[in-house]
Amino acid sequence: MRIAIVSDAWLPQVNGVVRTLDTVRHRLGAAGHEVLVIGPDRFRTLPCPTYPEIRLALLPARATARLIDDFKPDAIHIATEGPLGIAARRYCLARGFHFTTSFHTKFAEYLHARTRFPVSWTYAWLRRFHAASTRIMVATPSLETELTQHGFAHLARWSRGVDTVLFRPQTPALELPRPVFLYVGRVAVEKNIGAFLDLDLEGSKLVVGDGPQLAQLKRRHPDVHFAGAQQGEALARHYAAADVFVFPSRTDTFGLVLLEALASGVPVAAYPVTGPRDVIDGAPVGCLDDDLATAARRALTLERAACRDYALNFTWDISARQFLTNLAPVH
Repeated sequence: MRIAIVSDAWLPQVNGVVRTLDTVRHRLGAAGHEVLVIGPDRFRTLPCPTYPEIRLALLPARATARLIDDFKPDAIHIATEGPLGIAARRYCLARGFHFTTSFHTKFAEYLHARTRFPVSWTYAWLRRFHAASTRIMVATPSLETELTQHGFAHLARWSRGVDTVLFRPQTPALELPRPVFLYVGRVAVEKNIGAFLDLDLEGSKLVVGDGPQLAQLKRRHPDVHFAGAQQGEALARHYAAADVFVFPSRTDTFGLVLLEALASGVPVAAYPVTGPRDVIDGAPVGCLDDDLATAARRALTLERAACRDYALNFTWDISARQFLTNLAPVH
């Protein structure tokens, strides 16, 4: 099958959406499918307002149409609701093509956190954007329930996986006072990192990642260890060095970093919200509590081997098969 994936989030960006699409692309290619990703790297771009690390394609409609026409896909998947997603949606509607979409990001909540723009207005636009698709792929039951309450229909499950070869238990390589409480991800206001860094916890706090809030948080929390963005084996070593992975976000739709931490043998502390609630699902590998400090301290008592064993249930091959099953032929 020839599959076109259109995404405003793509390499060299580093986030859960990009990792998901890139990994599934490779799995599909290994299974004999041909995948074309149309991302911002093919266009002139502008920095996203308030988030310059993210580049947005400038006037991509004509080039997007040409790329899809030349590729002649059997299926088209629109992963994001940015300029490229809008251009691809218009292309499909103009030609009467079926397409699928996915809901990766609580954009309404993110926009509200940054600008106080009404959540209901953004959801109205998102509902209209996705209404024309054959299926809307979502990662978790909780997100499916939330979107149903917001008036979304024809939802389909598309779970996530984790690289259990890269992310694995290792001898801790960082010399920090223990216990070590770790956060990995974008350093941005919507991630609610301040809720973690403000906690009164013994030991050390370690933040791995980059983003627009990094300089501010460094000034506010000089006692915190900021390691910057890490990738590959370096990232895996940082995970394995932690005693607890703290996930303070209340707006993530899944949280690949949760699986990466668990695969590294590190228990999770988080709020009982969409993402952590679905990933942990009552298993003795994480503690969910509205008091994040309580969750973090309780997580110290959990067995690391149980975390690793639990993560082995999440595979990218299953995720790729779900994605493939959800696709719709263009005609």
